[in-house]
Amino acid sequence: MDVAKEKAQILDENGIRRTLTRIAHEIIEKNKGVENVALVGIRRRGVPLAERLAQRIKEIEGTEVPVGTLDITLYRDDLTTLSQQPQVHQTKVNFPLGDKTIVLVDDVLFTGRTARAALDALIDLGRPKSIQFMVMVDRGHRELPIRADYVGKNLPTSKKEVVSVQLKDIDNEDKVVITELPD
Repeated sequence: MDVAKEKAQILDENGIRRTLTRIAHEIIEKNKGVENVALVGIRRRGVPLAERLAQRIKEIEGTEVPVGTLDITLYRDDLTTLSQQPQVHQTKVNFPLGDKTIVLVDDVLFTGRTARAALDALIDLGRPKSIQFMVMVDRGHRELPIRADYVGKNLPTSKKEVVSVQLKDIDNEDKVVITELPD
């Protein structure tokens, strides 16, 4: 069986750290501070990215922003193609959404379907003042009219390529790589 092989490393550990620091500054600037800002990470890799972003914001502003976890499994439009018994994990948003600007955090923006599912899941929890969207990598190929407010790296790719954001919290290493699918 052919396996995907790593084609290029786009970001290393320092690149990811610098990118998150830049995005933290952008969030602070766009929202004129972080008084009513909260971060919600989309399970799986969006969660540690949101936690790291919250840490950067705290280092810059001296203010802790709330961080939540959003599981979108049951909101996916491809749920029946994933598995007979999809694995549902916990959504944990322990703060009221009503007066907050929520920054949804994810690793890769591709078709836009994950973001759409996340919007549905978030709205089911309450009605935020506004929702912004942050991704580590925007690789193009949108199928829905969705765009990110904060982008770590714009990375045009072919559909035969896969972009992976690997994080120490899950993958034991921090890097962003492109792999090519076998023919």
